[in-house]
Amino acid sequence: MAIRQKTTITMKINSDSPSHSLSNVKVRDIDFAIDEPEERGGTNLGPTPTETLVAALIGCTNVIGHKCAESLNVDIGHLKIDVECDFDRRGVTLAEEIDVPFKTIRMNVICSGSASQDEIDRVVVEVAKFCPLSKVLKQGGTVIEEVWKPA
Repeated sequence: MAIRQKTTITMKINSDSPSHSLSNVKVRDIDFAIDEPEERGGTNLGPTPTETLVAALIGCTNVIGHKCAESLNVDIGHLKIDVECDFDRRGVTLAEEIDVPFKTIRMNVICSGSASQDEIDRVVVEVAKFCPLSKVLKQGGTVIEEVWKPA
C-alpha cells in the first residue's frame, strides 16, 4: 500500500527575542539570527527580516527550480542567483503605511548545466506555477523580473 503524504502541514518555528532587533530563531534543529545592522541599533548577527524574506525567495527558487528541472528531465546544474530588490522603507520607518513594500525584485539566474535556453525557459514556466514565495510576493503586488540563462 502506498503511503500518502499530507497535503497541509503545520510549521513550528520558535524565537527568543532578547532585544528590539534580535530574534534568535529555531527551526527543526537549526538556530539562526534575524537582526538589524549596528547603525539601526542592532547587533548585526544576521540578516534583517526584509533581507531574510528576499533570501528565502532565492532559496525557494533554487529548490523548486531543481525539482521542476528534474521533472522535465532538464539539466540546469548549479544555479547562481543574484537579486536586486526595490524596497520602500517608509513602512518600516513608520513614515506611512505602504501597501507594496517590495516594489520590484530583479532576479538573474545563471544555470551551469547543459540545458539550452529553450529548456531553461520551460523550467521557468513551471517554477512560476510552484514556488510558494514567488506566488505570495506576486499576489501581494510585487513585480518579479526573472532572467534565467545558461552559463
